[in-house]
Amino acid sequence: MSYAHLQPKPDTVQKSGRVAVLMGGTSAEREVSLNSGACVLQAMLDAGVDAFEVDIGKNRLQQLQQLQADRVFNVLHGRGGEDGQIQAVLEVLGIPYVGSSVQASAVTMDKLMSKRLMLGCDIATPPFSRVDSIADCDRVLQTLGLPLFVKPASEGSSIGMSRVATAEQLTAAYRKAAPFGDVLAEQLIDGDEYTVSWIGDTILPVFRIETPHEFYDYDAKYQADDTAYICPCGLQLEEQQQLHNIVRKMIDVFGLRHWGRADFLHQPGGEFQLIDINTVPGMTTHSLVPMAAREAGLSFPQLVLSLLQLTLEND
Repeated sequence: MSYAHLQPKPDTVQKSGRVAVLMGGTSAEREVSLNSGACVLQAMLDAGVDAFEVDIGKNRLQQLQQLQADRVFNVLHGRGGEDGQIQAVLEVLGIPYVGSSVQASAVTMDKLMSKRLMLGCDIATPPFSRVDSIADCDRVLQTLGLPLFVKPASEGSSIGMSRVATAEQLTAAYRKAAPFGDVLAEQLIDGDEYTVSWIGDTILPVFRIETPHEFYDYDAKYQADDTAYICPCGLQLEEQQQLHNIVRKMIDVFGLRHWGRADFLHQPGGEFQLIDINTVPGMTTHSLVPMAAREAGLSFPQLVLSLLQLTLEND
């Protein structure tokens, strides 16, 4: 497949004007966001973009009101940056930004809401249940069985997430996730993990992820050097087409735009199970969207310019 159309246009830098890179924030993913933001900012500067960083803090509304920028590249991961709040302010201020709109951002950040929408639209996802308390753990065990994943419903980067094999571990996992808000229990699917990134209407090469860790946790994502990212991913052509079709349906159902990444589990001969949607994916040296872009022939600066270019289409 040719990805030549993803190459940024020669006038993208000039037309982009002054670009603010939003990073940091106050979520549990602050450090990852600062890393992503630094990489995006350097790529823009290398490409000749008039770009500057904005470390978003608790006074984010005032910071955005004082923003002197023609457009925004949002690399705020997690709550406050990926959940529609920043997007809503930028909409009111009339500042174009990279990424999905308010509604799509809010829905995808809430894993419980996302999974309900998946089920309503016939997109396969592992069986799940909300966990409301320690006392509710017995009901969850009876409903879903073991093993399970337990995670905060509105956090990313596997923060607060646990793999659960026993009833005692479920109680501990709930206590670990509960400080972050609503808690989700999800039936563990023992299969291969695949991740799919996209830019605009184009799906990038698919990766299979393998890790010696218990699961693809925070350390495996951002720090470890023993995580394997395999491309070509090993799927048959027909299976890849099935996966692409699910991603296109997902983009349409959730109203996603510009870019993103979705994670799937797959057992041989079974359905692809959608487990997560990221509307502000990581942009660090360990991140998957830049890896997929490289497989498609895009350098990091070209990837950033291609995403900026998408904000120019409605100018």
